[in-house]
Amino acid sequence: MSATLSRVRAAYARIEATDRPEIWIDLRPREEVEAEAEAIDRRVARGDRLPLAGRLLAVKGNIDVAGLPTTAGCPAYAYRPTRDAPSVASLRAAGALVLGTTNLDQFATGLVGARSPYGAVRGAFDPARISGGSSSGSAVAVALGLVDLALGTDTAGSGRVPAAFNGIVGLKPTRGLVPTEGVVPACASLDCVTVFARTLPEAEQALAHLATGDAPPLPGRPAGPWRVAVAPLDLLGALDPGWGQAYEAAAEQLAAAGAELRTLDLTPFTEAAAMLYEGAFVAERYTAVGSFVDKLLAQGGAGLDPTVAGIITRARDIPAHRLYADQDRLAGLRARALAELADADALLLPTAPGHPTLAEVAADPLGANARLGRFTNSTNLFGLAAAAVPAGEVNGLPFGVMLIGPAHTDERLARIAALLRPGTRLAVVGAHLSGQPLNDRLLALGARLERTTTTAPVYRLHALRTSPPKPGLVHVGRGDGSKDGCGAAIETEVWRLPAEGLGSLLAALPRPMALGPVELADGSRVPGFLCEPSALADAEDITAYGGWRAYLNARREQRAQGLLTGAFVNDYLPS
Repeated sequence: MSATLSRVRAAYARIEATDRPEIWIDLRPREEVEAEAEAIDRRVARGDRLPLAGRLLAVKGNIDVAGLPTTAGCPAYAYRPTRDAPSVASLRAAGALVLGTTNLDQFATGLVGARSPYGAVRGAFDPARISGGSSSGSAVAVALGLVDLALGTDTAGSGRVPAAFNGIVGLKPTRGLVPTEGVVPACASLDCVTVFARTLPEAEQALAHLATGDAPPLPGRPAGPWRVAVAPLDLLGALDPGWGQAYEAAAEQLAAAGAELRTLDLTPFTEAAAMLYEGAFVAERYTAVGSFVDKLLAQGGAGLDPTVAGIITRARDIPAHRLYADQDRLAGLRARALAELADADALLLPTAPGHPTLAEVAADPLGANARLGRFTNSTNLFGLAAAAVPAGEVNGLPFGVMLIGPAHTDERLARIAALLRPGTRLAVVGAHLSGQPLNDRLLALGARLERTTTTAPVYRLHALRTSPPKPGLVHVGRGDGSKDGCGAAIETEVWRLPAEGLGSLLAALPRPMALGPVELADGSRVPGFLCEPSALADAEDITAYGGWRAYLNARREQRAQGLLTGAFVNDYLPS
């Protein structure tokens, strides 16, 4: 079987096993993609240069893919393009394979990933939390390892917030660097096509194929370390617990790598951010799709997200004089912001101020969304470039930062972002423990053992019939483990590994295993391997042993005494 064909078949198997239908709007027929994969391998074999050969690609549902409906997250809006958007065509020409189009906040209006008739896209690490929008499906498809690359769009932060929430890289290039032809506009004067990947080099490689033309030469700067502006915590506003400390840790990592840090006044950035939806600029969203939304509302509004429809229709009546006034005000804020950045190569900020749950967004859809854009909304209004990258985790969930710089500093921002190579922690309770069959996979990723501890007493452990054998950890609630159904403390190792290593493990994680936050004995939460409850029907409950190794040791002793024979010996205790 050809290499690319094998990857395609594995991808479709992962999509089925992952069982996250809300990620996708339309998947291409498997047979069609397999035929394309075989053709790519034949071209590679005869010497054709295809730098992205075999890379699997997802495309946000507001970007044209020939033969698939472009819906922009609204079924009634759908049309079927006859050719790819230039951004899609560029990646395909380099050998990438499109698997399908992904879900989004309807008409790319939102930063939450929950404003869609195709369903709310849940976070990759915690399904109770939002995935971030509007490029929600694209980001989660990358984070879960279903594809290697994905295209999104970014008007107010849609190519960055989902990257932060799902522990991946999101590059928002200088406006105009990547064509927006074949993209359903949100705000045409601000829209950018963006790229998601699990690592910075992969994202950069894809962006190089997307970019058209040469960037103008940048003004020279004296040789020396990178100069990075940072914002004092008191100017960042309210952040989720632990996020301020994580931001300061990212700044300290840049300083340790040789960057020179200085503070700046963030006020012009946050004031401009508030103008994107509160001011007259939102009227451009009505220009894009307003007449269609009005018509559909007159017919009953089937398939329209009510929050999105409200934002777009309210923009209809904004008077022209408000737009001119806001343009004048924005020009002043932009001048102040660029002056603050004048001697800096980049501005480091948290990508978002927090990561809400789906329930919190449902309770306050407008307020939650407005908060998420506090640091991202101003970037395109000011004509800046940005790179969003992982920066560790807080309470077991990904934390991300972004580097923002003047137009056409895209490559510079990537170079600075490369200095941020934070490790992330991983809690393991079974086959990845020291000395167990899958521990070498952690070591191959550069992981190191940080400590041995236990979970909080809220889990039960089951022996799964998998190959290699492994346990399933399931959250059940507090208890002393003395009776069925009560939680107990389970032996756990906490490993530190490169942030991109977590994505690699997640991409290869077979069902029924899942990755989610694991609560430890000290109350902290760390990403770790959990198990779907549906897999426990024929699994032995081994909670009473206190951990996987204790269970295996007890079974070995039983074998030595001749009390254990048959399939268990062969499956669980190989010689």
